[in-house]
Order: sequence, then C-alpha cells, then structure tokens
Amino acid sequence: MNNYKKEEWEPRTNLGRMVKEGVISNIDEIFEKGLPIMELGIIDTLLPDLEEEVMDVNLVQRMHKSGRKVNFRVIVAVGNKNGYVGLGQGKAREVGPAIRKAVDDAKYNIIKVRRGCGDWGCVCGKEHTVPFKVDGKRGSVRVTLIPAPGGVGLAIGDVGKTIMKLAGVDDVWSATSGQTQTTVNFASATFDALKKLSKVKAQKKDLKNLGVCTS
Repeated sequence: MNNYKKEEWEPRTNLGRMVKEGVISNIDEIFEKGLPIMELGIIDTLLPDLEEEVMDVNLVQRMHKSGRKVNFRVIVAVGNKNGYVGLGQGKAREVGPAIRKAVDDAKYNIIKVRRGCGDWGCVCGKEHTVPFKVDGKRGSVRVTLIPAPGGVGLAIGDVGKTIMKLAGVDDVWSATSGQTQTTVNFASATFDALKKLSKVKAQKKDLKNLGVCTS
C-alpha cells in the first residue's frame, strides 16, 4: 500500500538523508536519540518487513451547511512481529484512500515494544511476553497486560490479540474494563499499554532478570 517505491524515495530531511546513505541503519538509533520521523521512507527503509492489518472500517456521517458529509474511518495496525508495532487512523470518502492514510499514520506512530520473560513460573529467558504488568487507557476502556508463561498464548480479545501478534508478543494474560466493544478505544488502550512498557525506568540488571534484551 505504499505510495512510492523505496528506490524512488528522495529524502527531504537530514535524518532521511542519513538513513538513505546508510549512516543510520537501525531504527533504534532514532528512538534512543528521540529524533522526529517526518518521512515514511525512513520507516520503509529501516523496517521493510512491516505487515498491515485493518482493525476496523466505520462509516462516519456529519452535517455540514452544504449537506450531509459521509466519510470512512479506518483503524490500521502495522508491525513486524518482532518488537515493532504502530497504530493509526485514516479518514476519506472512499475506503481505499482511508486505509492508505491509516497505514501511513500507523507507520508514523511506530514504537519499539519491550518484551521479556516476566512471569515467575517461566524461566525460558526468551522475549515472549510483557516483562511486567502494565495498564493502558483510552476513553472508558482500560487494558491491563500481565506477564504469562510460555504456551499460554494471547488471553486477550481479538482486537488486542491482533496488535500483540504484530508486536511479536506470544503470551499474555489480560484484564479489561469499559466499552471494549468499541474497536478504536480497545485498540488504542492496548497500544497505550505497550508504549508504557518502554517508559518504565529500570536498571539493566533488573531488566535482564525479566528476560529483557538490553543490548
């Protein structure tokens, strides 16, 4: 669904030029420095294996002085199933353009997901679950992600399950509250919880005990 091919991308920012020239070859360098990503070519170059999943397509109507206007609102999640995931929305009069806008928005919102082996009953040391309990919220919806041992799978609703799979999380317990049937809020609350995983400050030795890769 990209609007351009990778080889046709002409960077317009210093960061984009550094990525295309190979000066920056890992997206983690960008995240660690807190640099703003303003070109989709950066994401497509550094994370070329992103998969896309349409979460919801909704018809939105609003009254305007010129009459009733109808748009499609689309929610899309993207991820490489190995620690990177994004969530975005797009609106347009037709479904196709709305999906493309949502995909682009999701790429701009891409995050690195901190994974580990945080369940006390699991000592595999692999990055298969969330490293510790974390909450996410959007509107009335609250989602709590809880570390689970290997083999449990994704004990969360379908919307959350899709995001977890794209993020590369294989096992998780969860608790939810609020109007979880509202896809946009459920998806956003789950994504918010994943974002908070990286915001929690911890020493490297503690992260290693949770099976989190710190290199």
